Amino acid sequence: MNNKLQTAVRVGSLFVLSTGLAFADGGTGNMGPGIGAGLAVGLAALGGGFGQGRTASAALEGMARNPQAAGNLQTPMVLGLVFTETLTLFAFAIAFLLQGK
Repeated sequence: MNNKLQTAVRVGSLFVLSTGLAFADGGTGNMGPGIGAGLAVGLAALGGGFGQGRTASAALEGMARNPQAAGNLQTPMVLGLVFTETLTLFAFAIAFLLQGK
């Protein structure tokens, strides 16, 4: 099994297991936003990590192929990393606010 397939299986099993936990409260439908907040932070971190890894990988590959373009690639790479990290922090802040309700 390749790495991407293993990751997809793990994420899918996380969704299946968390859905079962969400409905295990006896049918009242109100377990609170704790599970949703936890999933939001986890998925934001997972997506942010994949996005940052892909961004850095592509930029470093471009720099390795053309070392003279390193200066032109570095600024957009850092800017992309900042935007990805900002989205992850926004997801964390929203999950934190949801958990307080």
